[in-house]
Amino acid sequence: MELRIHNLSKTYSNGVTALNNISLTIPAGMFGLLGPNGAGKSTLMRTLATLQDADSGSARLDTIDIRENKDEIRRVLGYLPQDFGLYPKVSAYDLLDHFAVLKGLDQKKQRKEVVEGLLHQTNLYQVKNKHLGGFSGGMRQRFGIAQALLGDPKLIIVDEPTAGLDPEERVRFHNLLSDIGADKIVILSTHIVEDVADLCANMAVINKGSVILTGQPLQLIDQIQGKIWKRFIDKSELAAFQQQHKVISSRLTAGRTLIHVYADTQPAGEFSPTQGDLEDVYFAAMAGLFADAPAAAAQQTLAA
Repeated sequence: MELRIHNLSKTYSNGVTALNNISLTIPAGMFGLLGPNGAGKSTLMRTLATLQDADSGSARLDTIDIRENKDEIRRVLGYLPQDFGLYPKVSAYDLLDHFAVLKGLDQKKQRKEVVEGLLHQTNLYQVKNKHLGGFSGGMRQRFGIAQALLGDPKLIIVDEPTAGLDPEERVRFHNLLSDIGADKIVILSTHIVEDVADLCANMAVINKGSVILTGQPLQLIDQIQGKIWKRFIDKSELAAFQQQHKVISSRLTAGRTLIHVYADTQPAGEFSPTQGDLEDVYFAAMAGLFADAPAAAAQQTLAA
């Protein structure tokens, strides 16, 4: 199974180009779509979920043209949008049962088995009769995955699923996503680098509506080894270091400013080598330091 996206473009009426000739080939398994807020990720997800049309280009799930066969795609699609609304006074079981009816599961016995199975899978069975208004953020997201899995979909899209979750719920949600199955295409759209690092065998970085990097996270990390250097500096020195070096990120660590610099050889001064990770890959891509990653952003600053 494969999702092929070819030259998708979308410009809104206010003149904002949300998608600029996006082309991607996404195989079965977990695929990470990484980028900052406003990069075009949600526009791409809504387009693939048949909620809006692109101005030009195409997307095909195997032989199914997404734009021309919306009903056919919806039968094999599971979608968890960024803002997933729930009826607060309805129980988890009743709402999931309702969604199952809408998905075409009209046999009551079969529907009961499917609904209870998904509630078990998402660790919500013990609270199946609790009103959704009393669910925590993590419980709501797990319910969102339960409804996305109705009908045994082949394409699953989750948009910013861990934003706002506490660390424990984030780990629980990661474990749930990892168990979905390698025979499905699961697109994880997020601005959180750790989500992609933990879950995805393939990924793309998108910014300002364009794909600026694609590849396998482990291979991309290998490419930057020996090229990432770190140093603590005074905060007042940051602008000067950005002028002198390719500073890809800066963060506060224990009240001190730690910078990471991209360079083929050790920069002059008190720099030491550091093990590059996917966060360094992401910031290097955003700074245009990969062959297929044109300069797309200003220096990035992390507060930690």
